[in-house]
Amino acid sequence: MRLEELELPPGVADVLKGEGITSLYPPQEKAVPLALKGRNLFLAVPTASGKSLVAYLAAIKQVLERGGKALYIVPLRALAAEKYDDLKRFEALGVRVGVSVGDFDSPDPELERYDIIVATSEKADSLLRHRSSWLQKISLVVADEVHLIHDPERGPTLEVTLTKFRRFNPGLQVIALSATVKNSKELASWLDAEHVSSEWRPTPLKEGVYVEGEVRFTDNSKRRIENQGDPVWSLVRDSIKEGGQALVFVNTRRSTEALAMKMAPLMKEVMPEKVKLEQEEDLLQDHGEPTSIGKKLRACVHKGVAFHNAGLTNEQRRMVEEAFKKGRIKAIVATPTLAAGINLPARRVIIREVYRFEGGVGNVPIPVLEIKQMCGRAGRPKYDKFGEAILIAKNEEESSFLFDNYLLGETEEIFSKLGSEDVLRSHILALIATSTTNSKESLMDFLNSTFFAHQTTMLGMEDAVEGVLAFLKGEEMVREEDQFKATFFGRRVSDLYIDPVSAVKMRDALRAYRTDAGAFGFLHAACATPDMLPLYLRRSDNDWLETKVVERGAELLLPIPADLGEYEFFLAEVKTACVLDDWMEEMEEDPLLEKYGIGPGDLRSKVELGEWLLYSMRELANIFNKDAYAPLTELMVRMRYGVRRELLDLVKLRGVGRARARSLFEHGVRSLGDARGIEVGKLAHIPKIGEVLAKSIKEQVGASPGKTAPDQVVPRKDEPAPEEKGKSQRSLLDF
Repeated sequence: MRLEELELPPGVADVLKGEGITSLYPPQEKAVPLALKGRNLFLAVPTASGKSLVAYLAAIKQVLERGGKALYIVPLRALAAEKYDDLKRFEALGVRVGVSVGDFDSPDPELERYDIIVATSEKADSLLRHRSSWLQKISLVVADEVHLIHDPERGPTLEVTLTKFRRFNPGLQVIALSATVKNSKELASWLDAEHVSSEWRPTPLKEGVYVEGEVRFTDNSKRRIENQGDPVWSLVRDSIKEGGQALVFVNTRRSTEALAMKMAPLMKEVMPEKVKLEQEEDLLQDHGEPTSIGKKLRACVHKGVAFHNAGLTNEQRRMVEEAFKKGRIKAIVATPTLAAGINLPARRVIIREVYRFEGGVGNVPIPVLEIKQMCGRAGRPKYDKFGEAILIAKNEEESSFLFDNYLLGETEEIFSKLGSEDVLRSHILALIATSTTNSKESLMDFLNSTFFAHQTTMLGMEDAVEGVLAFLKGEEMVREEDQFKATFFGRRVSDLYIDPVSAVKMRDALRAYRTDAGAFGFLHAACATPDMLPLYLRRSDNDWLETKVVERGAELLLPIPADLGEYEFFLAEVKTACVLDDWMEEMEEDPLLEKYGIGPGDLRSKVELGEWLLYSMRELANIFNKDAYAPLTELMVRMRYGVRRELLDLVKLRGVGRARARSLFEHGVRSLGDARGIEVGKLAHIPKIGEVLAKSIKEQVGASPGKTAPDQVVPRKDEPAPEEKGKSQRSLLDF
């Protein structure tokens, strides 16, 4: 179907033609006319089959011809950035595009000026909790990767958010985009949506199993691979020699690094030239400090291979992805999270393992749907005539298993994960706090509109609801008179977007706080919440952690459990608090990462979430203990920058992080006044400063005419305004 045959707003076809799009793929031919008519749509097609374009066109139609607004919901921050960049192409037509993925304690009124808003499901839920008035103008909601409703962590939030939007606006258009799943018709039925499903791909996919030097494909064709000793390297080498790129999926972060490092020296056979990237120092550093992981990554990238996992910083992942898209990196070794993320296709996908370790269970098979998501990354449209997805088998018996269970097997059905008390707590409180429901009857009526109710009977749900209501009333977040009503405490907890159990822990800690207490008690209280996933406890940790408990026990604000099982969890909480404490005590990053066995991305995640939980605790201090407000405010800033108290003045400067602030301090520049008084030349000669930053610092402290007043400093770009301090972006990658 040609673009001219569609009822598109003026100018849209020209934008698409500028991107090389002149006609639609077969699945798009079925879906686009329905989307343009304003119909609800469930589109289930393979990766890279053009799902997003269907949603883009519907959004542009809503904005330019119907005067509406569109909300585009995605599961990951990285995906939000990608969709935002895609939609920016249409701004020349007068469409205003915005993105919002963080700060869960704000209604974000500035988003009202945008026509299309890209947001994570958590951010969309947060906006609904803050009763943002502009949400009433939303006429289209796009739910990308909607099959993730089955995910125990983020699925219930997406499900409840879609249910809320549909109830608030019965005329709302919903477009759900999904991988091909077994029960996609059931999901479409829940959304009252037209169902369009297809196995068509723009680049045909050949799926096969590698065993004993040969790939056997599902179409009965075979291919010999020159054996290089290691099956993965043999397949990667073969792909690169034929002009392709390879994505290798392994099941742990450590394996991504080990395998990439193993392949790096071998790459010289297929890539003799050293790879150089612009601003490649960003691969090496994190917060201005070189890290061992950064050094490994840069060494690999120079050879044309990289590893990709959630332990990397956002900047490191972005640089790897961009270099791969440009063809400068020929192979990436990644964990499966990449398969559910951004658009990053390769000629060949290699899946080394189909098992992964889960705590308390051991090695379990990876679901077929996840394997299919990985396979779907094979084949670069416009570059490859076909893509190859290859699973590796150790022997003939395993080869048969991989064929029967994965390549020829059906994907699993998707099930709602909304039914437990742990999941319902936060959502039920939000429903009451926003006056969406005010009685058990109206609450059950709302829950009857969810996918959980559509898919199953409500058997067991009523008991779970009773348990949640009893908890919320017992902890004085909800009171029941003629109807349910949230207390001020309950409303604040809902707005802060924290688990009600987290709020109870914080409240108890605040009540126990005394002005002579140290900071460690606050850190432990934050790490004792269900919002903060504690670090894994190794056997070697017990001795030093118990010593730490003895040393810092007087600072703790929550009781030490007597039960042995609970004590193990307590030690894991203390270990997590120690990470944050070492970070704020300016422990160098490499030793810190080595001590705790984590990556830079893990640290960033803990720091961001730690700051958010400290902010939440500070807000609750207004209710339960105002004496804690000031120390928590200071602790939040120390957490953000990873500094001791004496550097708080210096980190206000743009371009000055923990390492540069410490260098300034040790060379006599200990305040903004000192920075104002020192000559620019002397400032530039301080290690880690340099001439450009020295001039910037002098301008910021008002030492240059026409700049800031003598006693002021320009706020950093990454620092909130004074009234916004403490608001952080809660970690989602990770999610």
